[in-house]
Amino acid sequence: MNYNINEKGYYGDFGGAFIPEMLYPNVEELRQNYLKIMAEPSFKAEFDQLLKDYVGRPSPLYFAKRLSEKYNTKIYLKREDLNHTGAHKINNTIGQILMAKRLGKNRIIAETGAGQHGVATATVCALMGIECIVYMGEIDIARQAPNVARMKMLGATVIPATSGSKTLKDATNEAIRDWINNPVDTHYIIGSVVGPHPYPDMVAKFQAVVSEEIKFQLKDKEDTENPDYVIACVGGGSNAAGAYYHYLNNENVKLIAVEAAGLGVDSGESAATSVLGKEGIIHGSKTLLMQTNDGQITEPYSISAGLDYPGVGPMHAHLYKTGRAEFISITDDQAMQAGLELCKLEGIIPAIETSHALGVFEQKTFKPNDIVVVSLSGRGDKDLQNYIDYFKI
Repeated sequence: MNYNINEKGYYGDFGGAFIPEMLYPNVEELRQNYLKIMAEPSFKAEFDQLLKDYVGRPSPLYFAKRLSEKYNTKIYLKREDLNHTGAHKINNTIGQILMAKRLGKNRIIAETGAGQHGVATATVCALMGIECIVYMGEIDIARQAPNVARMKMLGATVIPATSGSKTLKDATNEAIRDWINNPVDTHYIIGSVVGPHPYPDMVAKFQAVVSEEIKFQLKDKEDTENPDYVIACVGGGSNAAGAYYHYLNNENVKLIAVEAAGLGVDSGESAATSVLGKEGIIHGSKTLLMQTNDGQITEPYSISAGLDYPGVGPMHAHLYKTGRAEFISITDDQAMQAGLELCKLEGIIPAIETSHALGVFEQKTFKPNDIVVVSLSGRGDKDLQNYIDYFKI
């Protein structure tokens, strides 16, 4: 079975471009050009040079000695938290800003939940001198204040989304409305492997640098390119897509996707799309999403502002449906404890999103010789207030 996208923009049953007619020219322009532009030697050279000198890649693959001893297995952390701006998001925004420039766009819009994608977008817009508008849910603006301040310092305009649940889904709706109204000069930098084709594939390709590096770094450390497991948290799923990318069709490498169970999968306060979702269409693609019996999107919940998306990218929906990836749901409490454990055992404060991925070690037993790579997708600075409130620090 092939786990990559097909020529029609589908991963198995999932994907496609379900968009209003007004957006067709924008999406079609991108679809016709993205692969051609990405293959240009000048594009590749500029992308690679910025990843190296501006982002600080390759990010280290760190053997977590004390964590490994505790769980009696070999745990490696892919340190995306050490990238400029503190997460994996910058890999994609660098790629997309270069794409936008080559398409002649001079205005950028983006949506953000936890704020990391907003910061990464504002960063590359400052770098390139391009106008930047970020849509963010009112609730997320309140709980991610440091990231809002960063975006503003970087010159972005942050516009609150005040409809619906006032979180990521609503910010995405607002960004799409903006794009419909400004089709000619504006490029929409989507922050995850979601949205209409070609976004899920384009974002995955920009994030694929993560698994590309894991391969040569593991070869150096363990004399094999292939870990036994790759673990990543999944909201929309871009850090997971990047960590999995070069292993998708290698079934010897097991993939584990970790979703936010919130207060519990059956609590009504959850974001575990694989368990609770049904097939439907959200933000331009067919995928799994949480919805009522009559198709209304239900509000997701997670303590993590980056995982409370009601759907999942079409690649991940396909990985779930085919059984290629194992999906595990981790509650708020399990994630917070796992995050604190990493602080105390390894001296690394992870983003709460990443803490969900770390929660797997309490749920699943690995063999002593298993090589387990965890995508450490972001650092915890932005979540300090959440940690403080939760642990009464």
